[in-house]
Amino acid sequence: MKWGKFIGFAFFWFFIVPQLYAVQNPVDEFSAETAFEYLEKQVAFGPRNPGSTGHRNCLQYLTEELKKYTPNVTNQPFLHKDNELKRTFSLSNIIARFPGNNPNGQKILLAAHWDTRPRADRENDPELKDQPILGANDGASGVAVLLEVARVLSENPPPFPVDIVFFDGEDYGKSGDRDNYLLGAKHFAANWRSGPYQFGLLLDMVGDKNLSLKKEGYSYRMLPYIVDRVWKRAQELKLRAFENKLGSEIYDDHQPLIQVGIPIIDIIQSDLVGSKYWHTLDDTPDKCSPASLKQVGTLVLSLVFNGL
Repeated sequence: MKWGKFIGFAFFWFFIVPQLYAVQNPVDEFSAETAFEYLEKQVAFGPRNPGSTGHRNCLQYLTEELKKYTPNVTNQPFLHKDNELKRTFSLSNIIARFPGNNPNGQKILLAAHWDTRPRADRENDPELKDQPILGANDGASGVAVLLEVARVLSENPPPFPVDIVFFDGEDYGKSGDRDNYLLGAKHFAANWRSGPYQFGLLLDMVGDKNLSLKKEGYSYRMLPYIVDRVWKRAQELKLRAFENKLGSEIYDDHQPLIQVGIPIIDIIQSDLVGSKYWHTLDDTPDKCSPASLKQVGTLVLSLVFNGL
């Protein structure tokens, strides 16, 4: 082989092919560091419970941040009356749409809640129980992953349309009062008119340093075929946080969506429910890890670009 042809051949395989592969396989483009910065930026607004300054400022931030990645961003505002406080709160879901390479294809739904709990009711000190929490893991972690996913989708159009939805008011209720939980998801479900989804993924509490993700019980009872395929993909990707075990049922935003026919499963660290910093003032960024966000983001992108 002549040297000129050899050099050209080598250049093609060592420089051009890897670039083509990177373009066609964007799963590895998820940045753990950028995702963690998104988590910290949300927490910097302070508690994001409805009616708070942090809630108003974070709504504007998340809306504008998503607009960097797609022009198809809308707010879905609604009101919620707290009968105990005799006060009506303004809440809003945030919806970002990515049409993908086949805008007429069946869509994928990715979701998380962006609000934080208005009371630290798991605190041992009674004087702290009425203070709102920062919600680094319980709120900011799922949103952080999906903001980074949005960035990747803006640079690599997905094969099918993708909707990213941030639900408000997920954590507003008091313990045992289910009517005041999942407010944004219930509103979204009641007003859902945009056609069927292939599948959906709800991310909640996915940033813990010691991330352990079992198959959430309600998701598995209602949609076992999706849960099994998702966890099988995690095993194929060698994502150690995903355990091939059945966890407990969690009352979360996926339930009202499943009830109206949206096939969405919950990816959540269920053993954090009742942990020492869940629903406390200690739910802060130092309890979270970029590596944990990376595992979840990698799985989400693999499912978006490669299917179930």
